Amino acid sequence: MNPHAKLIFTSSLLLGTTITISSNHWMMAWTGLEINTLAVIPLISKSHHPRAIEASIKYFLVQAAASALVLFSSMINAWSTGQWDITQLTHPTACTLLTTAVAMKLGLVPFHFWFPEVLQGSSLTTALLLSTAMKFPPITILYLTSHSLHPTLLTTMAIASAALGGWMGLNQTQIRKILAFSSISHLGWMTIIILYNPKLTLMTFYLYSVMTATVFLTLNTTKTTKMSTMMVSWTKTPMLNATLMLTLLSLAGLPPLTGFLPKWLIIQELTKQEMTPAATIITMLSLLGLFFYLRLAYYSTITLPPNSTNRMKQWHTNNPANTSIAILTSLSISLLPLSPMILATA
Repeated sequence: MNPHAKLIFTSSLLLGTTITISSNHWMMAWTGLEINTLAVIPLISKSHHPRAIEASIKYFLVQAAASALVLFSSMINAWSTGQWDITQLTHPTACTLLTTAVAMKLGLVPFHFWFPEVLQGSSLTTALLLSTAMKFPPITILYLTSHSLHPTLLTTMAIASAALGGWMGLNQTQIRKILAFSSISHLGWMTIIILYNPKLTLMTFYLYSVMTATVFLTLNTTKTTKMSTMMVSWTKTPMLNATLMLTLLSLAGLPPLTGFLPKWLIIQELTKQEMTPAATIITMLSLLGLFFYLRLAYYSTITLPPNSTNRMKQWHTNNPANTSIAILTSLSISLLPLSPMILATA
């Protein structure tokens, strides 16, 4: 892709995200979401592969439908209350429509079908954008309207997302699809708590973004997209694969790694809100995710192919992304001891 075009699209992504997260008016938030959608489509389809074109069309159709629902919901609310303020969403139909629209934007169950397919058709860097930065504006809208959302619908979708994300990831061999289902599962954890502690949702999203960015950048360095390629990559970059294993275990939520912190706090908050059954169910469902993370960790470090090459191991690579991977890996692994400070700032 032309560097100037890439710069324009990246700037548009930043602009759209900034407009959405900083606006109080529904029309401005909708405009930001539309700019984001139009800016990311060329990034998805830049390889001109049929799968990439298919992914960009699916993404466009789903996001257009979700944006139409956002607009429809805000117009119903404005018609009945005379308010265009995002925080003043009070009409019951508008609340249900907005919950549906944001679920479509995020890829929550039952509106999750597009997400694994779009990620599979994108490059690793675009998949990273779709899994992290593109989720930020809808999460912000959820945060601003959390007091007026449909609680039963949101909790049902959250538990279903955690279940389906874990269940569907078990049988995959494509790493991008596994990470897509991992994202759906994590979104279930974020949405179940947003009604009771919205700041905890944001903190979970930030930590999830750091861990996912680490995984995607590492995979992009080793050019790994399938399980079979992951087995061979150990012979090329052993140190990078060892840190990838720790990051994957952190995503699974194992102590004493960073990923344990948000899950621990969410379970604690759900128990305080007398939602012990929901906390128990979502914790049991996270074991499904743990299985495929362990499978990925096993493939990345423990399994060696029978015919390993005799080339020299690259303990150090001259990749410009090395510094960012090192910083992100450190954050993905070692933030749990700093949890009192993180909670104080949150």
